[in-house]
Amino acid sequence: MAAVPAAVPASAAPAQRPATALAADPPVEAGPWTSYSPGFAVQQRGCGKVSGGTFQLTCSTASGDQRAERRYDTYTGGTRQFQGYFKITSMGGTRISLKQTFQDPQGPYFMLAVERGGRLYAVHGGTTIATGATVGTTVRVNTVHEVGKTHKTYINGSLKRTESSPGGSFYDKFGSYRTNSGQGPITVEWSNIQFWRK
Repeated sequence: MAAVPAAVPASAAPAQRPATALAADPPVEAGPWTSYSPGFAVQQRGCGKVSGGTFQLTCSTASGDQRAERRYDTYTGGTRQFQGYFKITSMGGTRISLKQTFQDPQGPYFMLAVERGGRLYAVHGGTTIATGATVGTTVRVNTVHEVGKTHKTYINGSLKRTESSPGGSFYDKFGSYRTNSGQGPITVEWSNIQFWRK
C-alpha cells in the first residue's frame, strides 16, 4: 500500500452522533476503562468525499488512491478500545476497507473490509470475520488493542478475531478506502464513535 498521504486538518474532537443514531453501547471486555477523545484529521483522496459522518467513494475506479477517512492521533503502549457503528447506505463496488489499525510508520497492521454481499474480512490473509454487513444494516465494530500483546476485533459485541500485536506506535482509521483488489462506489455512515483506554 502507498504511504499515508498528507491529511486535511479537521476538528480535534469526534463529531456529535446524529440524533437518529442508536444509543451507544458500553465498552466490550472488563474495565476499568477511561473514555477519551483523540484528535483526528480528515483524508480525502481521488474520488473520496467526507461530510460529517458520511464517507463516500463516488467512482468505480479500480486503481489509484481512493479514500475518504478519519485518521486519529497516534498512541504508544497500553490498551486502547475503539467503538463505532457503520451503515452502508449504497454499494455498487466491493472490497472496501472500513476500519484500520495502522502501525506508525510501518503501515497497515489490521484492515477490516467488506465485499458486496456483506462479508466482512481481514484484508491481510482474507479470513472471514463476519457476514451480514449488507446495505441498510447497522453494524457495531470494537477493536481492543493491547500494544505488544493482542489485537481483538468484535462485531456486534461478539469476539471474532484475535491476533498477536507487536510493540510500537499505532493509530485508528475508519471510513471507506479502496483496497488493492477493490473499487467503489460506496457510501458509508459512521456514528457513535468512542474511544477508551486502560
